[in-house]
Amino acid sequence: MSATLAIGPYTDVEREAFAAELKPTFIGTRAELDALDDAACAAVKAIAYKGHRPFGGVEMDRFANLGVIANYGVGYDAIDVDAAGARGIKVTNTPDVLNDDVADMAIAMWLMQGRDMRQGDAWVRDGSWAEKGGLPLNRKLSGGSVGIMGMGRIGRDIADRLAAFRCDVHYHARSEKETPGWTYHADPVDLAKAVDFLFVALVGGPATEKYVSKEVIAALGARGVIINISRGTTIDEEAMLDALESGALAGAGLDVFVGEPKVNPRFLTLDNVVLQPHQGSATHETRAAMARLQRDNVAAFLAGDDLLTPVN
Repeated sequence: MSATLAIGPYTDVEREAFAAELKPTFIGTRAELDALDDAACAAVKAIAYKGHRPFGGVEMDRFANLGVIANYGVGYDAIDVDAAGARGIKVTNTPDVLNDDVADMAIAMWLMQGRDMRQGDAWVRDGSWAEKGGLPLNRKLSGGSVGIMGMGRIGRDIADRLAAFRCDVHYHARSEKETPGWTYHADPVDLAKAVDFLFVALVGGPATEKYVSKEVIAALGARGVIINISRGTTIDEEAMLDALESGALAGAGLDVFVGEPKVNPRFLTLDNVVLQPHQGSATHETRAAMARLQRDNVAAFLAGDDLLTPVN
């Protein structure tokens, strides 16, 4: 059994790179993990983790010599960091390398939703343009009032892009940030009241569950649009669906969902929502960089060097 255990749906390219550098044991399913015997578990010093299934103290306790869990992705809410810390286990993630792609996806969904681009594509393909004329008028986006819920690395990159669209940028975070004159709101409801477009860039986990609450959604109002590239759990999904269906909310662009990949079927009947399959970081270049950083964190731990991107 290798000192490194790689858990999750790694691609062939990622497996080849791992095998060349660290020679891990690959585990693809929970059943395979449960099947590991005590001797195999005792040999594991590092776990490379890819996926969204919870990995908590019960799982960690099976690995007596585990020292690090290297997460694939910037979001590490699937890993119980408190449980890891209590056991002397370090956790790492892969920040920064995916910021551009995720921010680009947020802007793409904003443009698609506001300019009815999904409907426009269908209008051309089904012959409606030739038969009925132009698509009904849609919405101007440049110069609009936009809010960033969570001004971390990705939130900042989204805001920078929106500033290039000459938008009036507002934001909510745990503390006020140094910005080029953007407006800080200490209260999330106040942020929603001030803007038409709300970009959700919060970290996942219990602390942010339903942070975009029914009250926040109501404050956004009938012209409001939500763009979410964080985690599905950060929004009160049922309240958002109610508002989208009733017209109390104008629309949404969503790359993440509660219970994904299974999506609430109520979304599928809505014309005012752009749906994406959690692919914010899904480019060849960025996924390669994420995998590289994950491997480098594992290698650093095994060599006794400082971790590159520690969480705890």
